[in-house]
Amino acid sequence: MTLLVLLGPTGIGKTDLSIELAKHFETEIVSADSRQIYRELDAGTAPPSPEQLETVKHHFIKSHSINDEYTSGKYEFEAMETLDRLFKHHEYVWLVGGSGLYIDAVCRGIDNIPGTDGDLRAILAKRLSEEGIESLRFELTRLDPDIYRAIDIRNPQRVMRALEVCIVSGKPYSSLRKNFEKQRPFKIIKAGLEIERELLYRKIDSRVDKMMEKGLLKEAENLYKYREYNALKTVGYRELFDYFDGKTGLEQAVELIKRNTRRYAKRQITWFARYPEIRWFNTDDFEKIIRLPTEL
Repeated sequence: MTLLVLLGPTGIGKTDLSIELAKHFETEIVSADSRQIYRELDAGTAPPSPEQLETVKHHFIKSHSINDEYTSGKYEFEAMETLDRLFKHHEYVWLVGGSGLYIDAVCRGIDNIPGTDGDLRAILAKRLSEEGIESLRFELTRLDPDIYRAIDIRNPQRVMRALEVCIVSGKPYSSLRKNFEKQRPFKIIKAGLEIERELLYRKIDSRVDKMMEKGLLKEAENLYKYREYNALKTVGYRELFDYFDGKTGLEQAVELIKRNTRRYAKRQITWFARYPEIRWFNTDDFEKIIRLPTEL
């Protein structure tokens, strides 16, 4: 049994390539994307098309609701159950995505992260209200610079959760995933996608334009009443929510989506660069990637 992992920054082209790879290996895809998991999010997350989903069976695409309180710990449990079923029928399974926490959840395990502390969360929420998010970000850079570089630091819930784990455990959040790696009952091979940085940024800008053409503005408008949900405190939605609030113009909001998506991609690249076991390829290296199981 071998788990083949295809990872890389947002917008690089993982979806199209993964479809061809899964077809070659006659297997299915487990998504490791923390936003495509939500069924209400479509235009703003660029999930596989209905045609692609018919071509290759996917798991964790539009499988949950924004009403669900979903965590990387829950994802680990559900993904491992899914893999257990899939490996009964397939020698290889593809794990595809760019969410570092989700990939780590499957490949390394994250069960040693403490749960929510209500009293501490209330204190952090009070600080957020009185001091602003910059105060919490500054403390996080001091306690755990690695997790600071990896998470979406514009999302207050993510920043508070990271701080909460650091304070409760007395250790950097990132170290809890490094020091207690679980043994998995399958082999893991990781393939990463990379392209020249400026080309990636151009692809991201073009992708955002296509999202707007496919109805992201209307989608965000329909979801505006749920804006406090953690699933919606993410790039592509919060910028448009600010536009609805009159804080920015529409053109500026779109430019901010592009900028913040580029910044997110940069953090993803930094996160993945820490893992020496990843073999790196261009997006057109299909023939090289399919030889990985026989070479390693």
